[in-house]
Order: sequence, then structure tokens, then C-alpha cells
Amino acid sequence: MSTVTADPHSDAHADHGHSGGFLSTYVFSLDHKVIGLQFLFSTLIWFFVGGMLALGIRWQLAFPWRPMPILGDLLGAAEGGQIAPENYTMLVTMHATVMIFFVIIPVLAGAFGNFLIPLMIGADDMAVPVLNMLSYWFMWPAFALIGASFFVEGGAAQGGWTSYPPLSVIAEAAPGSLNGQNLWLLGVTFVGIASMMGSINYMTTIIQMRAPGMTMFRLPMTIWAMFITAILQAFALPVLTAAGFMQVSDRLLGTGFFLAEGAMANNSAMASGGGQPLLWQHLFWFYSHPAVYIMILPAMGMVSDILSCFSRKPLFGYKPMVYSISGIAGLGFIVWGHHMFVSGMNPMLGMTFMVSTMMIALPSAIKTFNWLGTLWGGHIQYTTPMLFAISFISMFIIGGLSGIFMAATPVDIFIHDTYFIVAHFHYVLFAGTAMAVFGAIYFWYPKMFGRMMNDSWGKVHFVLTFLLMNLVFYPMHILGMQGFPRRLADPYHYETFRNLLPMNQFISYAAFILVGLQIIFVINFFGSMFFGPRSGRNPWRSNGLEWQAPSPPGHGNFDFQPIIYRGPYEYGSPEVEEDFYPQNQPPPEAK
Repeated sequence: MSTVTADPHSDAHADHGHSGGFLSTYVFSLDHKVIGLQFLFSTLIWFFVGGMLALGIRWQLAFPWRPMPILGDLLGAAEGGQIAPENYTMLVTMHATVMIFFVIIPVLAGAFGNFLIPLMIGADDMAVPVLNMLSYWFMWPAFALIGASFFVEGGAAQGGWTSYPPLSVIAEAAPGSLNGQNLWLLGVTFVGIASMMGSINYMTTIIQMRAPGMTMFRLPMTIWAMFITAILQAFALPVLTAAGFMQVSDRLLGTGFFLAEGAMANNSAMASGGGQPLLWQHLFWFYSHPAVYIMILPAMGMVSDILSCFSRKPLFGYKPMVYSISGIAGLGFIVWGHHMFVSGMNPMLGMTFMVSTMMIALPSAIKTFNWLGTLWGGHIQYTTPMLFAISFISMFIIGGLSGIFMAATPVDIFIHDTYFIVAHFHYVLFAGTAMAVFGAIYFWYPKMFGRMMNDSWGKVHFVLTFLLMNLVFYPMHILGMQGFPRRLADPYHYETFRNLLPMNQFISYAAFILVGLQIIFVINFFGSMFFGPRSGRNPWRSNGLEWQAPSPPGHGNFDFQPIIYRGPYEYGSPEVEEDFYPQNQPPPEAK
């Protein structure tokens, strides 16, 4: 693709909301950096909420029917403090909803996408700053709706984060959840609208606003990952949004999109059925499996940049990395049916989904071996960001290998809806993504706030988090192989699972400690804003264009016109004496 030569500092982005007072500068700001930080702080708050909901789940599994301190009252526990079975389903539903829709997707695409994209491509802001602002503020109706659902009669949604009909549609199938489920559907719809706004802006910005000399194959992997993620969002989100409107119509208007004939016999307020419950699963997973990659591809891109920087050598196989990310995204659109192997699908169709799912292991393996190739022979600097980035690889390998087991239809029939699935999902999308996010925060914190986080405490945070994450999630594989079911409030009602109580208690103790020790990160994060040492422009001696801007960047990002001469990974170049060679540094003969 040809180089974009248009001036990225056009008058169309002249004020960025800086011409007014506090509200227009820091609240309803048009500046991509402020919007990125708004996403970051919002997701950190919801990360705490999601963690508390997770502890409620772990308490019930470790100490079934015992009163829960504090959480029991907040979550509508029955008299005596014990959580009611239907409220346990609410816990599972809302924990997943908060962590996926309010934490993982917004922190990767919203926070880091907003903050980094213009800086890394040499632009002064997003292509459409007003749309960018709206992409954040359209999250607030979702925050309000989901938050309010905890306090309506009957409590929050209880149909699982997948919201499968008929449980999610027929009021009698989920007693008291009518209002909470409606609020859930509306909240997820607002998240989808916000994400679509962001995806359009990201694609337009990356295509149209690159600095002179910044060709597509000079983009950092973070930008490639954000670009492909934006494409996934733009094509997949409309399907989920339409499905959400159909389910709301079934609940409120009496339509029958997802209700089979006779399903409504006991609910005269709704239609008589005639729809297909499995239609929802197809529509939901057509979005939600690409959404898995929306939640992991940006992490892969950021990890690639961190690994190259602290290995002090070029990223191994840059173009194969780009093609493999594209391959993962493309295959992600044709494998949604592997979530439905036990739905009664035709075995030949199941075989098609099985083979296509296994094929995703190929581009994933390319990325993994290229990361290892980047590390091999490098002058590795074991900074806190580097430790988190390396741990991401290990977490991703464990989660990816367990995913290959589930891709096989005969195996999935046994382990479906067991804790093996929970372990796989959390290794990829929590253990893996959280490690990447922590690494990215430690890495780009100096650029965001102009100060360094404490590296010693960062390493303590890494070691304890890495250890406890594995203590929490690895034993879940063993539970799953024993057939231990997820989403049940009391699996020990069945004698088969009573011997698994000690293992669940071990997992829960580790989870309590894991959540508690994040106070180290919180103190380091907020304390460093005031007491951390000043970072300067480029504390990591990185090649990326964002590190050539002031820290933190001012209005318009750059105090010079960026012109790009090379890719972002020219470490150890023989053309210069230093071991780094910034993208905008002219070649020696051009000076």
C-alpha cells in the first residue's frame, strides 16, 4: 500500500476539546489520550467489581451454603447469609459479563487502542474525534443498566453470559429475572454500539492518517493487531446487536424468534412460539467467537512490541506475524459451531467445524515460535514489562493446547460445560490477556503519565500474580477431566463430586490471595503518578514513534513533523552506534 503523504496535523483536529474548561478538557474531551485514560480508569474499576463477583463464585464452591461475609448481603443472599441457587447463576452471569464486556474488550481496544494508535502512526488524533468521544460515553448507559440490574426486583440477569433461550426468554424458566435480563440485553447492545463507533474510527485513522513514510509494513504489531481487531468488530458486532434486539422483542413484544412451538404455553403474555432456540446460539457465537480474538489479538500485538524492545533485536518474522494475525482473524469467522458440538448438529457439519478449528493452531503456532525466535540470542532485559510479556506466551500456550483438545468433537462431548472449559477460557482470556495488559501498563505508563512505575515492586507483583494464577486455573483442568460441571451452585449434591471439595477449596484460597495481592499494583499505579521518577521521552530506548513524543504527549502529540524512514524493530542496526534506531531518525547519509 502506498505511503500516505497528507499532513496528519490538519486544522480539522485543531482544538481537541482543549479550548474550554475542565469538562471539555478532561470529561467530554476529544483528545484520544484523555479518552484512552478514561477507558483505562473505568475498566480498572470494573475489574475490581468482576473480581468480587468471582470471589462470590469461589466462596460458594469452597464453602457451599455457608454465609458469605459482606458479599452475601450485597448479592441478595437469603436470610442467614447463604446465597440462593438462582443468585449463584446471577453471579456466574454477571462475573463473565463484567469481565468480558466491561474489562477485557474496553481495556485492550478502548484504552490502549485510543491512546496508542495516533501516537504510533504519527497522527495528532483520531480521524473523527467526536465519534471517538461518543465511543466512550456510549459505554456509560451500559455501565448504568448493568449496574442497576443488581438492584431491581429479582436481581440481575441469570441466563448465563451466553443468554441461551429458552432460559433467557421465558420468565418462568428463570424466576424473577425478567427485568434484570432486559437490562442485560440493553446494556450489551450499548457496548456493541460503542465498539462499532471505535472500530470505524480505528480503521479510518490507520488507513488515512499515517505519517509520511509510514507504510502499512512499517506499522508496529500493536497497530496491525488493533487494525484487524477493528475489522472483526465492524463485521461481527452487527450480528450480535441484531440478535439482542430480537431477544428483547421476544421478551417485551411477544415475538417468537427464539421460542419453539408450545414453549410459551404457560406464559400467555408472550407469543405461541414457532421460532428456533438454536438460532440464538448461531447468531451469538458468530459474534462471540471472533470476539475471543478481539480479546486476544491486541494483547498479541502489544506483547510483540515489548518482546522486541527488551530483547534488543528485531522481531522475528515480521511479515509472517502480520499474516498469522490475519489468518487467525479470518478463521475466527468460520469456527463458531465448535461451541455447539453437543447441540445435535449433523456429524458432517461438526467435522467441518472441528477441522477448521484445529487449523487455527497453525497461525497461532507461527506467532508462538516467532516470539521464541525473537527471544533467542537476544540481550534480554528482565524488566517488569518483559516478565509479563514472557509469561503471556506461557499462558497462551497452555490455553491454546487445551483448546486443541476441545476442538475434537468426541472429546468436547465429554468435557463440554465442565471446568476444563473454564480453565481453557481463563488461561487464554484472563491469565493470558491480564498478563499482557499488566505488561502494557508497566511499559506505556511513562508515556501516559511522564513517570516510571516502581520496577522492584512490579517484579514482586509479577511473581506473585504468575504463581497464583496458575494455582487458581491449572487445577481446574483436573476438575474438568473428572466431569465437574460449571454453573451449578451445589455440584456436591451428587456423590460423584464430593471428593473434589478439597481441590475447590485450594483453588478458592488461591483466588482470594490473588485478588488481594493486586493491592500491590494499585498502590504502585496510583502512587507512581505523584512519586515516580520522571521518565523522559524514551526511557526504554525503544524505536517506536510514540517514544519520540514528549512524555506525556501534549496537544497534537508531537512537537515535530514525524517522517518515517524504517520499521519499528531495527534494534542492533550497523548503521548507528546505539542498539536502537528510531523510526523517525534519518539515515546517516541523510543528516
